[in-house]
Amino acid sequence: MKIDHKKLQTRIPVTSDFIKIDNTKCTLCDRCLIICVMNLWKKRGDTVYLVDDYASHCLECGACYQVCESDAIDFRFPDGGTGIIIEQG
Repeated sequence: MKIDHKKLQTRIPVTSDFIKIDNTKCTLCDRCLIICVMNLWKKRGDTVYLVDDYASHCLECGACYQVCESDAIDFRFPDGGTGIIIEQG
């Protein structure tokens, strides 16, 4: 059974990027691709990237940042008053 996460949350539009990747540091270990339950990380050739609309789907868990062994991912919670608000769960 698939859970419709959109019914459990409210999103207030984010005003700036809160996840960035430095591809010069990325070792292509694929940990971010594996850990992200929302499948927001993609890989094309020798480049790992976030989907364009990641901010409207990200759960802001920071798992990608935590598993990045090369410190290539910079994660900051969105500015106060923006981002995801979990209402149930």
